[in-house]
Amino acid sequence: MLARRVIPCLDVDKGRVVKGTRFVNLTDEGDPAELAERYAHEGADEIVFLDITAAHERRGTMLDVVRRTASRAFVPLTVGGGVRSVEEMRDVLRAGADKVSFNTAAVADPTLLTACAERFGSQAVVCAIDARRLPQEVGADGTPGRWEVVTHGGRRTTDLDAVTWAMRAVDLGAGELLVTSMDRDGTRSGFDTELLAAIATRVRVPVIASGGAAGPADFVTAVLDGKADAVLAASIFHRRMFSVSDVKEAMAAAGLPVRRIEESGA
Repeated sequence: MLARRVIPCLDVDKGRVVKGTRFVNLTDEGDPAELAERYAHEGADEIVFLDITAAHERRGTMLDVVRRTASRAFVPLTVGGGVRSVEEMRDVLRAGADKVSFNTAAVADPTLLTACAERFGSQAVVCAIDARRLPQEVGADGTPGRWEVVTHGGRRTTDLDAVTWAMRAVDLGAGELLVTSMDRDGTRSGFDTELLAAIATRVRVPVIASGGAAGPADFVTAVLDGKADAVLAASIFHRRMFSVSDVKEAMAAAGLPVRRIEESGA
């Protein structure tokens, strides 16, 4: 079994890391390059950098901030926000990213996933899915309700079913899915394992769990119940409630394979 990855997330607005609840009420959490360097030393397997206002403001990714971050964190870096073409993905990769995440742009033009996968390989293409549970009753057979895809940093709803979109995104060329529960984001109420499992059991690519982590036990549950291949969090790391090593120790104790910190050379 492959090692389960622990990934700190840097939500970046105007060059600073921010964090809120359900994508609103943002507070400043620090400099992205400094935080990325800290997490790399702590044993993070990867880092995700999301320019959370780029799509809404209709601008490109802040490449200068990406360069600063990549120059200080020697672990794989995924960058998302504001990438709308093959050329813009090329620019982000040249700035130091290893993978590029698409959300709003992929919903607007799904063929973008295919074009980028054909140019750079599907391993470099991540489809980020922000999903919100619809207010529906649980089915008579006990199946969970549905989730809708939300774009523009949580500002716009779509008519896309999250599970259906996830499967299509993989068929189009996405090599990984970053699945965020808008209902759980920043609430520290645990990951939405029903959402994660509904997607992870239907696709052939790794799924990253995002939204709702309160402590190490939630990361374990996301893998065991949500079938996630990787687990991502922001505020509990930024605010030093728990460290990457705390999470990895809990996962290892639960019998999950992780890359131990001493193996990273940190």
